[in-house]
Amino acid sequence: MPDCVALIVAAGRGQRLGGEVPKQYRMLAGAPLLRWTARAFLDHPEVSAVRAVIHQDDRALYETAVAGLDLLPPVKGGASRQDSCRLGLESLAALAPKTVLIHDGARPFVDAAIIGRTKAALRTHAGAVAAIPVVDTLKRESDGRASDTVDRAGLWRAQTPQGFRFEDILAAHREAAGDSLTDDAAVAERAGLEVALVMGGEDNFKITTEQDLARAERLLGGAMGETRTGFGFDVHRFAPGDHVMLCGVKIPHEQGLAGHSDADVGLHALTDAVLGAIGAGDIGSHFPPSDPQWKGAPSDIFLARAAELIAGTGGRIVAVDLTVICEAPRIRPHHAAMVERVAEILGLERGRVSVKATTTEGLGFTGRGEGIAAQAVATVRLGGNV
Repeated sequence: MPDCVALIVAAGRGQRLGGEVPKQYRMLAGAPLLRWTARAFLDHPEVSAVRAVIHQDDRALYETAVAGLDLLPPVKGGASRQDSCRLGLESLAALAPKTVLIHDGARPFVDAAIIGRTKAALRTHAGAVAAIPVVDTLKRESDGRASDTVDRAGLWRAQTPQGFRFEDILAAHREAAGDSLTDDAAVAERAGLEVALVMGGEDNFKITTEQDLARAERLLGGAMGETRTGFGFDVHRFAPGDHVMLCGVKIPHEQGLAGHSDADVGLHALTDAVLGAIGAGDIGSHFPPSDPQWKGAPSDIFLARAAELIAGTGGRIVAVDLTVICEAPRIRPHHAAMVERVAEILGLERGRVSVKATTTEGLGFTGRGEGIAAQAVATVRLGGNV
């Protein structure tokens, strides 16, 4: 019987924040937000196991976000947060933990002290809620005007985790099924359980808006170690052929590019940029053209290997920026596919990948149509472990 299981509720859609994916899967300092949250509980010595409650449509996003983390299999959530919590608790019934800590997936800055205080309070109380006292003057609004000043004495702002003795909160949630209560403490209070308040923290905020996400980036900026920048440049001349490979995309053309591999000048420049950020040499030192095994090889192998070297240092690629320099072929019709492919190889969201194209106005070897050049910049953050 585990002593304490953390249940991370991450089944919401995050509509107020917007974006292409639910907010718990948005990138925060190079890693999905949910990963930061999960790590906080996995790293705590008093938490036996961690399980997430996710939306049924988010399984692929979830698997990517928590890859490599030792979590219990996720469980599907319900139509409301209350439903999701109940379903998560039901999924833990077979484990029968003594206590459970329920936490919002979009609160990545919960620290070990808050987790510890919440769990410790369960020795003497049926439930405990991390919260902070209200210090601002409160006003009641009426038609856009302040109509009354509310006495703030004894008022606290509830956060998570909210901890409970498992059997008590499971029974309370079963009784409250169908109600619309705002948090698990309200479910416990409805069942007559005594819930203690323990001190939370100002940094333990819930990410709801873009401003919250920007604040989170600032908080992590000083704690994420060193930021490195690498530069890459590559050139390939034209040769007989009917297509060129650029950023992993096959583009029909009246000529090909000469090279030992597939001559993808874009991915070669990016590979050198990534390697340069950690002082790991260049593409030729890892994949020498004299080695026959690389003859005709797809260049995504090279870029993926560079990304693995970054991960091996405990670092992560934050963003890449590539400029292709040529008179032809035209890059614009293939821009979206190139961004998509680079993002796929590096495991980045598309907003962190930039691919641009320019010409040299007819000057130089690219202007004369003799070949294609590419230059790239990679930003890498070293330090931290998410």
